[in-house]
Amino acid sequence: MNYRRLGKSGLQVSVLGIGTNAFGRRADVDTSTRLIHQALDYGINFIDTANIYTGSESEKIIGQALVGKRHEVVLATKAGLVRGSGPNASGSSRIHLMQELDNSLKRLKTDYVDLYQIHTFDPYTPLEETLRTLDDLVRSGKVRYIGASNYAAWELMKALGISDWKGLARYSSIQLSYSLADRTPEQELIPVSVDQGLGVIPYFPLAGGILSGKYNDADSIPAQARSQTEPSFNNFLNERTLNLGRQVSKLAAEHGYTPSALSLAWLMTRPAVSTVIVGATRPEQLMDNLQSVAIQLTPEIISELDEISDSFRYGKPFAFYRLP
Repeated sequence: MNYRRLGKSGLQVSVLGIGTNAFGRRADVDTSTRLIHQALDYGINFIDTANIYTGSESEKIIGQALVGKRHEVVLATKAGLVRGSGPNASGSSRIHLMQELDNSLKRLKTDYVDLYQIHTFDPYTPLEETLRTLDDLVRSGKVRYIGASNYAAWELMKALGISDWKGLARYSSIQLSYSLADRTPEQELIPVSVDQGLGVIPYFPLAGGILSGKYNDADSIPAQARSQTEPSFNNFLNERTLNLGRQVSKLAAEHGYTPSALSLAWLMTRPAVSTVIVGATRPEQLMDNLQSVAIQLTPEIISELDEISDSFRYGKPFAFYRLP
């Protein structure tokens, strides 16, 4: 396994991380636990979750699976999206973040998280309140590093400016949708991250499976594919994205790679990327994804991947989660 610093922090994370939003839904408890242990066996140390994933079941599963192994991982979770129906059940206010962190720590069976991420920008709470709260949580020892997710470039830059001005803990990372099928971060967020020393953490690196080859033939989609278990995902399945998936599969076959491994390896070559989080619902999927770490892409292959995905630098992000 290869490791990189998270931005300009001293934290070392595996270049491939494991995303857990399917734990407790598309992967049951036993399978999820087996995937976590398998990931650790192969040197993956970055595990990403959130307080809302599968109604908090993801955090519970991870907490149980890491009993006796907590010291082996860089554990990341998030808060900020809608958690319930109450007036303070979402956002990045002090009351919500402190409450949600305590609840996450209980579910995760730990007294600290390595990376605490704001799940999306909160337009209703002053940024200074959010950043002071995060600074307090770092000083308390409950949080080691802080990160943002689903921020626009101006929102991220404003937050960094306030942290620098007030001497508060600073975001070390930005988590965003980034893949061959979504290169929109390259317009602003990647340049900001390079300039400000943030580590980029791509989610949806396989575009929900479009870049894995499973959607090349509409008549042979696996029963547990995201399009089957999450019908709203079908909005992303159009001729443009499906054609990209077919092109990636063709190029991968020409060079002896799987489409998933090739797509992940491409992301690992992008500026500022620290760790690529990818989900898995079966052990064989994780093994396929792990192949990406050993791939050394030639400039020619990178250039070809850049070319076939160039149009995906423009338009709307593949995914961008915001408060209502």
